[in-house]
Amino acid sequence: MTITTERFGLADGQPVQRFTLTNAGGRIARILDYGGILSELHLPDRAGQLADVVLGFDQLPPYLERHPYFGALVGRVGNRIAQARFELDGAVYQLAANEPPHHLHGGLRGFDRAIWQATAVETAAGPALELRHVSPDGDEGYPGRLEVKAVWTLTDRDELTLEISATTDRATPVNLVQHSYWCLGGQAAGPILDHELKLFAQAYTATGPDLIPTGEIRKVVDTPFDFTTGKPIGRDLAQLGGLGGYDHNFVVAGEVGALRPVAEVVHPGSGRRLRLAADQPGVQLYTGNYLGPGSAGKGRACGQHAGFCLETQAFPDAINRPAWRPSVLLRPGQTYRHRMVHAFDLA
Repeated sequence: MTITTERFGLADGQPVQRFTLTNAGGRIARILDYGGILSELHLPDRAGQLADVVLGFDQLPPYLERHPYFGALVGRVGNRIAQARFELDGAVYQLAANEPPHHLHGGLRGFDRAIWQATAVETAAGPALELRHVSPDGDEGYPGRLEVKAVWTLTDRDELTLEISATTDRATPVNLVQHSYWCLGGQAAGPILDHELKLFAQAYTATGPDLIPTGEIRKVVDTPFDFTTGKPIGRDLAQLGGLGGYDHNFVVAGEVGALRPVAEVVHPGSGRRLRLAADQPGVQLYTGNYLGPGSAGKGRACGQHAGFCLETQAFPDAINRPAWRPSVLLRPGQTYRHRMVHAFDLA
């Protein structure tokens, strides 16, 4: 196994590095210290041919522009906060309404636009990259100084793991999200609607037309949100009306805080399979509904449904719904933890 480093460009006059992790089986992951972005992951198909299965860009400049969070670590709070505001300990905090009138994925300059302090590490499990970031008090309107550590590991068992932790010196909401777009057929495979998805979730958090949760938790049975037995992602898309696809949080079955199955996805053409496990209460299924010509990358156009996201997370807008558990509120003396394991093989 190896870890190599190369300069990838400049962001705000600071150098950006790209790290290449190669495990004992020859699998390759590339990660940027800018945004903690997973920019490439090369996996074999049934014939042993490697292909890159995540969407992104070949060069840094498109990542510096507005893009759909390709592969990024998103925070301080991923997903949406209604009306871009919340109340905490008697004070009201107003955030950037970067998805008007709501707040999305940490604001105008969230963690996806930070240059993280990176350290390459050889571990017994495989090559790893440790990333650290300090978000100062008042960053994007959030209270408290937040110290974050994220560790990517490409194991020799063909697992890509991510372990995130954070501490604060003042009460603040935290919901850190990894935002890769997957296309298990490879970059040239086209829409992901034929991917067969199973979710270990029997309920979802209902939303209004602006995708803000209503507070109701609904069963998926007899709805287009039922992936409990597995089906092609595109099978029931027409039943979603004008939404253009899925952008919904599902309630993951099992004990919150314990690592447990979240999803299983198979690409029939290549045979590549992704099995995702995590310790969070929910997972956002997003089917690239708003991808388009402006999302072109790696030599091809990333049109609508070119990739899907499985964002393990706390429930969206949980800071404004105190009855939802677990809370997204982090206080001094506590440690936020988020672990996810992406395991790859052939179906």
